[in-house]
Amino acid sequence: MSDVVLFETTETDTGATIALVTINRPDKLNALNRDVLTGLEMRLGEARDAGARCMIVTGAGKAFVAGADISAMQDMTPGEARDFSELGHRVGHAMEAQPYPIIAAINGFALGGGCELALACDFAYASTKAKLGQPETKLGVIPGFGGTQRLLRRVGVAMARELVYTGKMIGADEALRIGLVNEVHEPEALMPAVRNAAEMICANGPVSIDLAKKVILKGRDKALSDANRLEAAAFGRCFESPQQKEGMAAFLEKRPANFE
Repeated sequence: MSDVVLFETTETDTGATIALVTINRPDKLNALNRDVLTGLEMRLGEARDAGARCMIVTGAGKAFVAGADISAMQDMTPGEARDFSELGHRVGHAMEAQPYPIIAAINGFALGGGCELALACDFAYASTKAKLGQPETKLGVIPGFGGTQRLLRRVGVAMARELVYTGKMIGADEALRIGLVNEVHEPEALMPAVRNAAEMICANGPVSIDLAKKVILKGRDKALSDANRLEAAAFGRCFESPQQKEGMAAFLEKRPANFE
């Protein structure tokens, strides 16, 4: 599995660790199968163990992930298909549960399971050559790795319905317009832009980033009053951490904070 999901770490100028995960099946346009999904799940734990403060996920070659592996799915029984879907959901939930943010660097095709993988990331930057969509209905199925749910939460119900029902592909500019991606860059500028965003995250307090990620995720489907209570509780928890003392002292002393 290690050869289909590559893993490396780099450090920022302050010594914070950034994990880079590359889906590595370029001959199959990085299509997702069980090995890729379980390999990705393993890499999430390795990044956590390495103390990563941010992760970047991208694809080898000209695709991010062109979808799930159709040849592996074609002859699945209903029970096998459900198991495969549940594996994809487990990986998506694991991505959301990590204490570090995950940024998708969409360098090419992000279709079906690839779009769903990007949706499980905290946010996404795309190359001008990127193509995104949920074309599963063209195959007689529906999105199976969270696409019907995360997509509507990202772009709204009506736009999610349009993309799922029509199965159409959209370009990077349209994905930016509807909020599916956060920024669009020329291909050669994509990874530097994602790396810059990761470094900005790493400069901030990791406890506060972890709590912010949890509150945003847990609060999005709650009533505003309940979500605000989650926020207030997490805000209080920040003051249990030495990072709050360091961050506020650094601000008052007009120096960079040193979050360890």
